[in-house]
Amino acid sequence: MFFAMTARPIFLITVFVSAQVFGQLGGLMFAALLPDIMSAWSLSHSEAGWLSGIFFGAYALSVPLLVTATDRLRPKKIYVASLFVTVASHLGLAYLADGFWTGMLFRIAAGVGWAGTYMVGLRALTDELSGDTASRAVGLHAAGIGLSGAASFVVAGFVGSEFGWQAAFMVASVSSAIAIGIAVSAFPDGAKPNAASGDALFDFRPVFRNRSALSFSIAYCVHTWEMFVVRSWAVTFLTFVLISESWVPLIFVPTVVAMVMEITGTVASVAGNEAALRVGRRRWIIGVMLASMVCAAVVGFSAQWGYVAAAVMCVIYNALIYADSSALTSGTIAHAEPERKGATMAVHALLGYGGGFVGPLLMGVLLDALGGETVVNWGIGFLHLAVVM
Repeated sequence: MFFAMTARPIFLITVFVSAQVFGQLGGLMFAALLPDIMSAWSLSHSEAGWLSGIFFGAYALSVPLLVTATDRLRPKKIYVASLFVTVASHLGLAYLADGFWTGMLFRIAAGVGWAGTYMVGLRALTDELSGDTASRAVGLHAAGIGLSGAASFVVAGFVGSEFGWQAAFMVASVSSAIAIGIAVSAFPDGAKPNAASGDALFDFRPVFRNRSALSFSIAYCVHTWEMFVVRSWAVTFLTFVLISESWVPLIFVPTVVAMVMEITGTVASVAGNEAALRVGRRRWIIGVMLASMVCAAVVGFSAQWGYVAAAVMCVIYNALIYADSSALTSGTIAHAEPERKGATMAVHALLGYGGGFVGPLLMGVLLDALGGETVVNWGIGFLHLAVVM
């Protein structure tokens, strides 16, 4: 599939994916290091939920501005500026943050940086491609996010255990600086955007009237709610289960399991996009969501079966979550009006990461309201995802 494409699409996809991997190496480090940060800052589960969710809340609030601006400004400029914000957020967590409120500040900055790279980068990439090649580029770009997520967990786990959790964010800042170099030197400038004449730049009413694209975006909201609950809380959940085990091989520690989750999720995302092209996006998305509901109802309660069983359930569940990710985003892009592509992607990201903000926060609030971490409470916490789905 990949090698069937001509040289230019392969080069473009490689460049954009590489920049995304380096740029967002630190994207999931907070989730990987959450047990250590909760201890260091004496955080409640609700406060941890806020710090996990605010990243996606900041993304959701800033993405309408940054992605819609690509209808008037070249995406490359927005992308590079956002990477500088990402570098600053990692340095702030490494050197300045010392509690809930300072942590909140730099988590917000990280969310803004993410908003200006993920969807903006996808806009820049898909502007250069068309047809099935563009759809496959969406899947491979999402794979880059999965690779950076996997690297986030394994780098955070190793560096955090050897040098402290702040050192992991220092590594992430260097990685994001490398992404700046890739974007500046290798991204195409792109054609000057041509927004619809007479339209106000931030008038989203035409986007909400496009029911075909909007249906994919609403489904993406629920999907992202589910995805980021699992991303944000999986390490903490597995750490809870691990406490009851007398011995577990190093290869199975929570951050390594989380890395495996991201890798298998990446494969599932690319394979799922190909499957959606063959069987139809709508049919594929509905089938995957039904299977995800079954896993959501079981995964939290799997803690009673032991650590290995809980880890396997997390890997399977995460793969199902990823399986319709690219299909949802490529569906929105395919049904967007060309002159409102940026605005359509902005609404898609706003709805999606609005769910990504609420989900991790609600999970933390539920755990506190239920009385803390027990097998039953984790089961109920994850069960709410089946209800939302």
